[in-house]
Amino acid sequence: MEQALLAWIAGLTAIRTEVFWLLSASLSVGITVHVLLRKREVGAAIGWIGLVWLSPLLGSALYALLGVNRVTRRARKLGIKPSQPARAGGASAPTAPDLPERYRPLDHAVGRITALPLRPGNRIETLRNGDAVYPAMLAAIAGARRSIALSSYIFRKDATGRAFLDALQAARDRGVAVRVLVDGIGSGYFFATIYGGLRRRGVPVGRFMHSALPWRMPFLNLRTHKKLLIVDGTLAFTGGINIADENRVAANPPEPVRDVHFQIEGPVVGQLTAAFASDWAFVTDEEIEGPDWFPALEHRGESRARVVTSGPDADLRKIELVVLEAISCATRSIRLMTPYFLPSEVLVSALSLAALRGLTVDVIIPMASDHAIVDWATRAHVDPLLRSDVRIWLDDPPFDHAKLLVVDDAWCFIGSANWDTRSFRLNFELNVEVYDTDLARRLDAFMREKMNLRLTPEALSRRGLPVRLRDAGVRLLLPYL
Repeated sequence: MEQALLAWIAGLTAIRTEVFWLLSASLSVGITVHVLLRKREVGAAIGWIGLVWLSPLLGSALYALLGVNRVTRRARKLGIKPSQPARAGGASAPTAPDLPERYRPLDHAVGRITALPLRPGNRIETLRNGDAVYPAMLAAIAGARRSIALSSYIFRKDATGRAFLDALQAARDRGVAVRVLVDGIGSGYFFATIYGGLRRRGVPVGRFMHSALPWRMPFLNLRTHKKLLIVDGTLAFTGGINIADENRVAANPPEPVRDVHFQIEGPVVGQLTAAFASDWAFVTDEEIEGPDWFPALEHRGESRARVVTSGPDADLRKIELVVLEAISCATRSIRLMTPYFLPSEVLVSALSLAALRGLTVDVIIPMASDHAIVDWATRAHVDPLLRSDVRIWLDDPPFDHAKLLVVDDAWCFIGSANWDTRSFRLNFELNVEVYDTDLARRLDAFMREKMNLRLTPEALSRRGLPVRLRDAGVRLLLPYL
């Protein structure tokens, strides 16, 4: 009797083991097929396939949570494309600006990448830190008569955030159409106080890529990193600055964050509004349209500009591709500033080749950013650039969050995107390309002031072995930093 019972238990265990291995193999095969058909990056595909075969259950769970791009599927379902040429120009007809011959290949390529025209007649003003940015934004909100669109990655409910809450509520109370987007993680995943505050005040607000239900949360690591305010469809603010007390540098916050933002008027504002409208429809299924949002736009200045959006949907890698094209078209100089510098191997090669063919290539990064782990990875990542005579400069504290690129003293690229894989391939970002020698001169002078301490191969080699191992190990997390 006892032997029969033991034999029955052994048989049951064997069946369970066979079922387990059958289930594991089925999961591994199914995910392998999905990876082979969906993943363009060879390294990522190999990594996911290896993980699901080495650990089928854990690997499958991680792939379901982090590896399946539900964003593209949802965008297709809603028929949304962040670049919307039909609406992006308002009532103005597309115009072919009379660019110098040397810039026409770049203009042609970016037009193909974005499906948007280059708009002449814009005025772009540079604003430094929250001390200048917030008063200008709050004044614009106070003067709004028809519509306000606001999108921010970080929107804190501190003194600065409450000032914006009051201004937005006052605008809504006087009949202005207000729409606010906040990121589902950057502005609080579990305790989204600003989201709750806006809702309680009756301000229409959406949380980008957020759900308390795991199977409805497309990605924990995909975020809208855009910073955008558009008032009456005619005046826009964009750049790198979030809404938080730390950006009021003159007030001496405990951890100050310097930054650069831009005030924009002219026909390109229509493209900025179209980008916001697409995001709003993505989050809420509501279309915003009509003259309150898309008025006829007159020429306000001499800048030629075009919006470039990027995200893991219809706009995959567009900002990265524009940067690559600008580097390849450069003939004299490339100067860039970024708070986080972890470019892909393709971008590293492009910058290295530009320096090798005789261009002056300067990269300005913080001496210490607000994420030490990123600084460690950067130190392990830049050796090929230094060996190719790319000059890397360390900016003195306090931390500067500005993102700027100037090519050949004429072409500027401004906006929200950092120089890392997260910004170029994971986040939803918005940049503006600008042909304007005056703006380029101002940005170039600003960056030159920061070129005091140069990072050298000798300085990197003096790091101890434990530090170099730490930095090299952290660099393996490059796709997610």
